[in-house]
This record gives sequence, structure tokens and C-alpha cells, in this order.
Amino acid sequence: MPLEQDTLAETDSISVGVEAADALEDQAESRHCAVPAGLHGWRIDRALAQLVPEFSRSYLQQVLAEGGVRWRGQACTKASAKVAVGDAIEVTLRPTAQARAFVAQPMALAVCFEDEHLMVIDKPAGLVVHPAAGHWSGTLLNGLLAHHEAAATLPRAGIVHRLDKDTSGLMLVAKSRPAMDALVRAIAAREVNRQYLALAHGAWRGPDSRTLEGFIGRDPHNRLRMALVGEGAGKPARTDLHRLDGNAQATLVACKLHTGRTHQIRVHLASLGQPLVGDAVYGGRPAWGLERQGLHAAFLGLQHPITGAGLRFWRDPPADLREALAQGGLRYNPPPAGSGPIA
Repeated sequence: MPLEQDTLAETDSISVGVEAADALEDQAESRHCAVPAGLHGWRIDRALAQLVPEFSRSYLQQVLAEGGVRWRGQACTKASAKVAVGDAIEVTLRPTAQARAFVAQPMALAVCFEDEHLMVIDKPAGLVVHPAAGHWSGTLLNGLLAHHEAAATLPRAGIVHRLDKDTSGLMLVAKSRPAMDALVRAIAAREVNRQYLALAHGAWRGPDSRTLEGFIGRDPHNRLRMALVGEGAGKPARTDLHRLDGNAQATLVACKLHTGRTHQIRVHLASLGQPLVGDAVYGGRPAWGLERQGLHAAFLGLQHPITGAGLRFWRDPPADLREALAQGGLRYNPPPAGSGPIA
């Protein structure tokens, strides 16, 4: 599917998501409570947490701050207000952002393979995989919930691994619980072959092929980043790297994951002094028209989780990454049909 269609589909899905969220917003519920003797003198936020126990205290504090609580006939926004026995409290409860996130939103999915147990999707750059703060709608999870009914019965709608928002390429998604359990085990056992194409800044140094190993954890100096850390502070990570082409300005690298740590390829290449083009978080910068990080999940190889049949999938990088490679003077030679892995 052309990149322009994927982008349009994502925009349409966000519009649908807003409508779905608005519909849920209309499902407000009012609770009327009287303060019992056992809560006399309590802060109102603590009292509400007892009177409406299915909601967290932090959520109820947010309801207070937004004017959703009436106490003694007046709006109350002060969480520390002290209640008295017999006080009347009315609280207007709306679905949380998390609850509003898990709604079906039809979107065009670039499906490479699908049967009753498994899907392989070619994710466009810019599509968020799972709802999170700042991205409560228009995610791949929302699209999967609309794609097939069984997604609603599966953890994370069947998503067994993730790609960063700005990473394009192949993703596995389970459609049944037996398949999901088997895929999770296969990934943990390193039985799924995942290979990426990476566009990195700078000239390659050292042998064309190398393996990077270490421990990746949260960067102690910047909580938005991951970093190579000591054994006790992170999880083991291994990436095989192979130089495909390069010049003084940039290098095209094939990357094979043996583990699946957050930002693993980004961290490993940055540790070599060669961050991804467009990856500002790890020291990269836009170049040759590429504003997002230059990373594409190009190859997946696995055994079908139910039938055991061998499956191999390859997808060329999208137009923006191919254009950046061309402008950067790097050759991209796709493998012959059916040849499988990059390196």
C-alpha cells in the first residue's frame, strides 16, 4: 500500500477515534453518597476513594480538580476539604482516558499474511502500536479491535511485540489465545528471526560484521532514554550488525535482534557513535529529507505457532527511507524473492 494511503488511513482512524471517545464521554454516571460516621473528618479525596472504591484515588483527585464533585450543594475542587458525617456528595464519573482508549476504530491495515491464528502487518511509520499517554486513539490496537472480534478477548488485542511509533515494518499479531501463548514463548526463546534495516550517521569503523552485547536499562541521567548500563541495572541485549553499504556521511546496516529490549538497535548504534538518522533522542538528526528515525523492520522468519509451517516475510523500506538512502549515496539491493534474511 502506498505511503500516502497509509497516512490518510491513520488520519481517518483518528477522526473515528475522536467520535468514539466523545460517545464514551457522554456515558457519564452520577453517584450520590452520604458520608458515614466512619469517614467523619476525612479528606474528601480519601472519603471518595472509600465511597467509590472501583476508581483510584488519583483519578478521583482529577475529578475533583475538574469540578466533577459537588459537596454540601456546592462545587468542590479542593482535595483536602474535610467532610462530616451526613454530608451529601455528588460525583460525576466519566470513563478514564485508559478506558476510552480501548475502543474499535476501523483503519486500513497493510496485511501481509492472515489466517485464523496469526496476522503479519506492515506497519507504517507514524502509527502508534499501543495506547499510552498522548496517544489514546488511532493506534494499531484500536485498528485490531475493529479488524476481528476475537481481538477483544486477547491481551493487548494480540500484540506480541512492538515497534516504535517512527519505525516502519513487519509486526506479528496473534488472533487466537493458543497462537498468542506460542508466539510469546517463541520470541522469548529467540526462535523468531527479526531483522531490520538501519540508516546510521557516519562512516563505519571496524569489521563489516560484529555483535554487540551488554545490558540495556533506563538512562539514569535522562528518563526518556535507554542506555547501556551495568548488569544489575538492565536486561541483557544482543544485536548482530552487518554493514551493507556506506560512505563518509552514512552507513546502511542490517541488524538482527536476539533480544527485544526497548530501543535496542537505537541504543546499540548510538553506542558506536553512529546514531540513526532522524533519531534526535539518541543524537541523530534529520538528513536527506528523513525526519523520523531511519529504522525499518524488513524481515520476519518463524514457524507458524499452530501448524508449524515455516513462514518468511520481507518488506522493502517505505518511500521516505528509500529516498533518503538514494540522496545519501547508499545502495539498497533488495534480496532475491524467497531468499529470506538480510545477512
